[in-house]
Amino acid sequence: MPKLCVNAFSISLDGYGAGADQGSDNPLGKGGEDLHQWLFPTRTFRRMSGKDVGTTGIDDDFAAKGFENVGAWIMGRNMFGPVRGPWPDESWTGWWGDNPPYHVPVFVLTHHARPSVEMEGGTVFHFVTDGIEAALARAAEAAGSRDVRLGGGAATIRQYLNARLIDEMHVAVAPILLGGGEPLFAGIDLPALGYEVTEHVPTHDATHVVLSKRRVSL
Repeated sequence: MPKLCVNAFSISLDGYGAGADQGSDNPLGKGGEDLHQWLFPTRTFRRMSGKDVGTTGIDDDFAAKGFENVGAWIMGRNMFGPVRGPWPDESWTGWWGDNPPYHVPVFVLTHHARPSVEMEGGTVFHFVTDGIEAALARAAEAAGSRDVRLGGGAATIRQYLNARLIDEMHVAVAPILLGGGEPLFAGIDLPALGYEVTEHVPTHDATHVVLSKRRVSL
């Protein structure tokens, strides 16, 4: 059975996964890019941008692990793009250009149906209108023996957390304060939902924290 995992999701010290005032000109919101300063220099991220040289070490290890054994992705519509309401046309195909970094099926949660979009490199965006469990079922089927990675944004992760559907979650806590934006854990009782900290590793630019769902004894 594939695991549903969150990998390399960055939050501020005050708990925000994106800054305020997100939009097409500022997709991560005010200060949002600063959340990812641990990631941008890594070899894994730079290779995604077509560059050969990047940093190695703990930050890169966590970044690289997030792409291992991934057979499908799930993301919310806000992560896919800034378009709201019914799709005005089919011109928007994501933030990432013709060859997105996923290279597997990606299931986008939305309230508005749209035909699938096939991109270069094996990425195919499928649009799911019947909820988070339906998206997970389709993603798990597409992933086969591999895992499903839940990309975000924060509101989407919150839905899956509250439903106890996430098996493992890596959060990179950046040493910055945003003061507002999209909160990740506000109002969520993680221990009551069965989650516990199973790993935490500090680096210069982030503290990497892994949360795992406790197994239920039969």
